[in-house]
Amino acid sequence: MDILSLTRKIRFAKLLFLSLLLLFLVGIIGFMVLEKLSVIEAMYLTIGTLTTVAPFELHDEGRLFSMFLIMVGFGLIAAMAAFIGNILMDVNGLALYRRRKLQKKIDKMRGHYIICGHGQIGQIVAAELHQHGKEIVVLERDEHAASRCREEGITYLTQDATDESALINAGIERAHSLISLVNRDADNVFIVVTARALNQDIFISARANSRGVENRLYHAGANHVVSPYASAAVRIIQNMLRPTVSDFLGSAIDNKEELRLEMEEILVPKNASFAGKALMDSNIRNEFDLIVVAIKRLDGSRVFNPSSLEPINIGDTLITIGPQANIDLFLEKLNYKDSR
Repeated sequence: MDILSLTRKIRFAKLLFLSLLLLFLVGIIGFMVLEKLSVIEAMYLTIGTLTTVAPFELHDEGRLFSMFLIMVGFGLIAAMAAFIGNILMDVNGLALYRRRKLQKKIDKMRGHYIICGHGQIGQIVAAELHQHGKEIVVLERDEHAASRCREEGITYLTQDATDESALINAGIERAHSLISLVNRDADNVFIVVTARALNQDIFISARANSRGVENRLYHAGANHVVSPYASAAVRIIQNMLRPTVSDFLGSAIDNKEELRLEMEEILVPKNASFAGKALMDSNIRNEFDLIVVAIKRLDGSRVFNPSSLEPINIGDTLITIGPQANIDLFLEKLNYKDSR
């Protein structure tokens, strides 16, 4: 059974239900007219007639009308019972119904994140985005991995991300970002190429599993490429050479139970009261206890460790660090809608 067949069955079920409801209303009105009964009595008599129970003595007109109701109602009830039994016994039909319901949910999403692959890295990425309240769609063809998404309450499709139709079903045209984290480099390259062709504006981050693949992914259309092994090697070296710095960053960013610090990038909107002012006059540090560690200009240039006299312009991106509650307060004051 395919989605189209399931849709037809659902329409048929609605038609049966409406037919039964209409027959019930006809029975009530008919008995009220023919037998001069009240609404409650007519409802009682109609239900009794449709269930082949004769609760009242009827006149000849009422008896003829009852026979009509019994013949028509018996056919409709038998058809409804057979249909429900068929649906309950059809496991594929139930699965397709859940899939159709899930697809409707995805079709309503805008600016969401598509994660291709729910392996070790994909689980961490999905959990972090889910924790931050982002809408996510995971594409994972492995049933066991997909079941993890179901347990964690994450929206997922059990489809192959290398299939163009899977990306379309995940809402690639409306998504803000795509993260390709499958195990094979060739699949990651193909996913990036396909995603870029379907949405020219989407932000694409991809995983490179082996040396030399980074350039291929960038050429394919990725905005950002990460090599887990290279990142892990750099982290190990930093731990060895600068253990105190690494411990601080680890406790400040990774372990949210201690310092509870977050790094955030904030686009300066047109309505920002501090736009055009120097950093020291923005009161970001004094009012919100946030540290601006860098500023990214519209032309792509970056100002690291900006001085207090550094101007903040509309369209700049501020890289801030501080408690999440303070960041949220700052964003609320800016009436900032996170478009990432």
